[in-house]
Amino acid sequence: MISSEFYKSLDRPIMGMQLFNHVPDIVYFVKDDKGRYINVNTTLVKRLSLSGKEDIIGKRVDELYPGPMGEGYIQQDRSILKTGIGITGRLELHLYPNGKQGWCLTYKEPIIAKDGRVLGLVGISKDIHAPTEKKESLAPVQEVLDYVRRNVDQPLRLPDLAEMVDLSVYQLDQRIRGLYNISAGQLITQTRIEKACNLLKSSREAIANIALDCGYSDQSAFTRQFKQTTGSTPKDFRNASKS
Repeated sequence: MISSEFYKSLDRPIMGMQLFNHVPDIVYFVKDDKGRYINVNTTLVKRLSLSGKEDIIGKRVDELYPGPMGEGYIQQDRSILKTGIGITGRLELHLYPNGKQGWCLTYKEPIIAKDGRVLGLVGISKDIHAPTEKKESLAPVQEVLDYVRRNVDQPLRLPDLAEMVDLSVYQLDQRIRGLYNISAGQLITQTRIEKACNLLKSSREAIANIALDCGYSDQSAFTRQFKQTTGSTPKDFRNASKS
């Protein structure tokens, strides 16, 4: 394949660090299987008010971020390292020791060895720029997203979610569209299907049970939505992930 020939010709791996060193609104990092930083971009160094990357390399996130926030991040890393399942577009409020705070979307993916072992993880946290919204206006969105992730097996009605955070359905939908460029209803579907994909890959649970775990009333409804979203049936997806 042309891609394999291209990579074989390189004198060193493409890590992307050189590029991300010049992007001030994205934190980029690579961690080993113990959750220790092995490389970061200069943006993270500046956010932590440190002198250089050597002040970060070898440390875990809970050694650099204060209190419960650091504990939350380390649990997130441990879950990815244990399961091999990443996170996509996780809305988070970052608080840095230099006093700066801001909302970001975090993406993390496991680094997999040729023998299937999880060697570490790579990720980015991208600042959210929303000049027409106050920063605190994203807090209700985070609350709704966390609730959806925790209760994906339950009925999730937009009026109920909006009422939970004292917003109208329109206001909630507009905030979510501003972040993800999809509607609130599409985001719920995406969350359900992402959980289903993770369960299909990581467990032997019956597809009918996975349908219920992801909030679908029966297997046929789940299969229709899954195929519409992914282009594959749950059974074919599971078989492909095992091959």
